[in-house]
Amino acid sequence: MLMSPHGRLAQLQYLPNGFRMRRSGDHVLCALSGATISLEQLRYWSVDRQEAYASCALAVEAICGRKPAA
Repeated sequence: MLMSPHGRLAQLQYLPNGFRMRRSGDHVLCALSGATISLEQLRYWSVDRQEAYASCALAVEAICGRKPAA
């Protein structure tokens, strides 16, 4: 596992209205961009895919398979 300058990578279970910590940490990685997302900033994820996204646009792209309209 790569160590991040932000601390320890968390392992989460993504739920419809939140997430459950499976392994403690302070951040996750965006499934599309690989960007570090602190747990305090985590707002977008897919329950079905069990993936986190760094932004709304990246979540739309991952879930819908296309970039959102500008």
